[in-house]
Amino acid sequence: MHQHIVDTLKAQYSRDLRKQIVKSIIKSEKNDDKLTKKSSYKIINQIFSYIISELNWSIANSTSNWDDTPHKLLCEVFPKIETTQWFKNQKIDVSKAINLKGDFN
Repeated sequence: MHQHIVDTLKAQYSRDLRKQIVKSIIKSEKNDDKLTKKSSYKIINQIFSYIISELNWSIANSTSNWDDTPHKLLCEVFPKIETTQWFKNQKIDVSKAINLKGDFN
C-alpha cells in the first residue's frame, strides 16, 4: 500500500516538479514571501492530505502509538521537504493535537 502511494505521486509529479515544489517552499520561507508561501503550502497540503487519506490514517491517542508514516512517505517522494518550516510545523501541529486529544481521554 505504501509503495502504491509513492508510485502514484511520483507518476503524478515528475522528479523536476517535485524538486521545484520543495525549492519554492524553501525560497518563499527564506524570503518570507507570503503569497508564494501560501501557494506552495496549498500544493503540499493537498498532497499531504492525499497521503493521509490513502493511508486511512488517524491521529494516535498517545505518542507511544504514534505512526509517522505520512511524514515518511512525503519525505520519500519530496526529498529535502523535511528541511522546510512547513514540515517542521506539521510535526508541531500533530504534537499539539496529540496532547489535546490525550487531555480529553
